Amino acid sequence: MSVWGGGFWLSGKTREAALDAARELDDLGYTRLWTSGGFGEGVPPVYGEVLDATTRLGVASGIVSIWHAEPADVAATVARFEEEHPGRFLLGVGTSHAPVVDAKAAHTYTKPYSHMVEYLDALDAAQPPVPADRRVLAALGPRMLALSATRAAGAHPYFVPAEHTAQAREILGTGPLLAPEVAVVLESDETTARGIAREYMRGYLSLPNYSNNLLRLGYTEDDVAGGGSDRLMEALIPWGDLDRVVAGIEKHYSAGADEVAIQVLTADPNAFPAAEYRELASALIS
Repeated sequence: MSVWGGGFWLSGKTREAALDAARELDDLGYTRLWTSGGFGEGVPPVYGEVLDATTRLGVASGIVSIWHAEPADVAATVARFEEEHPGRFLLGVGTSHAPVVDAKAAHTYTKPYSHMVEYLDALDAAQPPVPADRRVLAALGPRMLALSATRAAGAHPYFVPAEHTAQAREILGTGPLLAPEVAVVLESDETTARGIAREYMRGYLSLPNYSNNLLRLGYTEDDVAGGGSDRLMEALIPWGDLDRVVAGIEKHYSAGADEVAIQVLTADPNAFPAAEYRELASALIS
């Protein structure tokens, strides 16, 4: 059981507060912390700082953008992490989204699959290289999922319902890591919970890779419009009391996930939800 903590690391909290949170996740028994650490920064310093501050917790980049991080620089950083903290860092790389990449003006978002293949080739050719078993791909569609099985340790899908996890497992086959991110809202008041979930969904549904992936799964244009339909919300974001949220997470394990990266959503996206992660640990970590 792992944690997806991108929102917290990008908040205005002090770095020491972030490291304290990581230490608590380590103590609670979570296996890995997935975090973006900052878009467009290659492999940001926060990954090494979390590794230094903890003793057992794995750290994964979710994700490093292949448009904004030079493969040689990434490979050198991964090699350093491996030397200092053997087996604890997992490199997650992805193609990001056209509106984000194009807005930065340094690149044009074209042929993302081909660009990923070239990027993996460059990681292989780096000195030292990034071994395939120390990297995963942010994968949604069938081709990228298949590439995750042959050129990486597996896949890290984001913003996906359990039916996507089932399809991803079928494409990956037995063996490759499947670690979907799953956002949850530990809130029993329906109005409050739906408000938190819809605010989170609204931004991601504006990104074509996510909305197109949901359309491939059979959801409709009405489902992905605005902040998303209630039907889509129920499929994407387990909400409610602890038992109901745990049941939603377990759907992904039943569908074939090896590891679920839980992202707890709250009314304050800049506050680290320590109490919620403690509660989830009590039910999910033996």
